Amino acid sequence: MTFLPKTKLGKWSVSCIILLIFFFLVAQLVVASGQEGGETFFDNLYISIPMLLAGISGIMALILGLISIIKSKERSPLVFIATIIGLLILVFLIGEFTVPH
Repeated sequence: MTFLPKTKLGKWSVSCIILLIFFFLVAQLVVASGQEGGETFFDNLYISIPMLLAGISGIMALILGLISIIKSKERSPLVFIATIIGLLILVFLIGEFTVPH
């Protein structure tokens, strides 16, 4: 078993998690610069676009990781970690949409 992914889909899954972290940090920098949210998700596009891209990256990491693990028999720990993080992002998003605050 190797630490780095061997398959193309496994590499894409890990890349998506790196993108998720990047977009999340960009959103945090925007908030730290003084931008504030509003009543809805899209009230401030400077915050919502990086967070939307982070969510999409997390879900794509889940999908690509599952395909890589099931179809290509990927056994890299990084792909398993990326898939678990993507699953947690999906569970969080489902909870946000199904249970209103």
